[in-house]
Amino acid sequence: MTANDAPIVVKIGGARAVDPAGAIGDVAHLVANGEDVVVVHGGSTAVDETLERLGEEPEYVETPEGVVGRFTDEETMAVFEMVLPGKLNTDLVADLQNAGVRAVGLSGVDGGLLTGPRKAAVRIVEDGRKRIRRGDHAGTVETVNDDLLRTVIDAGYVPVVTVPMLADDGTPVNADADRAAAAVAAALDARLVVLTDVPGVLADPDDEDSLIDRVDSPADLDWVEAAAEGFMTRKVMAAVEALEDGASEVVVADANVRNPIVTALDGHGTRFTPGATGVDSSDETVDIVPEGQP
Repeated sequence: MTANDAPIVVKIGGARAVDPAGAIGDVAHLVANGEDVVVVHGGSTAVDETLERLGEEPEYVETPEGVVGRFTDEETMAVFEMVLPGKLNTDLVADLQNAGVRAVGLSGVDGGLLTGPRKAAVRIVEDGRKRIRRGDHAGTVETVNDDLLRTVIDAGYVPVVTVPMLADDGTPVNADADRAAAAVAAALDARLVVLTDVPGVLADPDDEDSLIDRVDSPADLDWVEAAAEGFMTRKVMAAVEALEDGASEVVVADANVRNPIVTALDGHGTRFTPGATGVDSSDETVDIVPEGQP
């Protein structure tokens, strides 16, 4: 299978500034032209807004590796289950249906679609000191039920996937949506397009003209990892994981341009190729391993 024949996994960001309308139109266009598409979505902004309406303060923590992520306690987990597979997934499926796309909503719990270990405790940095924080309802996706996805795709539908995932202790837990999309893309040997609210990975996060357009070597990857800040760090981590595990390419690109998916596939945004992780196209050797899990 060549890169252009591979399925397309599209991750639609959950930030307030991300407008999904362009991506929905592109999915309709791609499907009409015979492409196999999977949509993965997050919902961080909607979760935060719901927590605030309930009188709860969203909590984010930083790992010793500098990765920023949400701390998901029991109350936050209940909101996740309500907002992501409930309202957001339903609304996105309805929008795709209205655009002529036969869409099927799936959470990571459905059919054991996304599974892996639960991280009941996480290492964080607080006030400059490292500590262990317990009570987290989060996990890392290690296994994707690609048979389920292929069955849905072969029946002529577009899977619309979201977290939570199903932890190895049998409970639904939060998982990073970018890394979930990476796992899905790897399982399907797909092209991954990560849509966000900036043009791609920027050498200077304050200058949108400083776009890093290609990441083709370990040296390029070192540069990108050093440049990425905040939530972009997770997107770079997701790109590495996707390529190491079988994705054919990853593009991080702007969700708010016209035809964002097609534009990304045509060369806009930051494109990561297998060479970025030290993978030779003739084998599956990996020279670089991503940093420790949060």
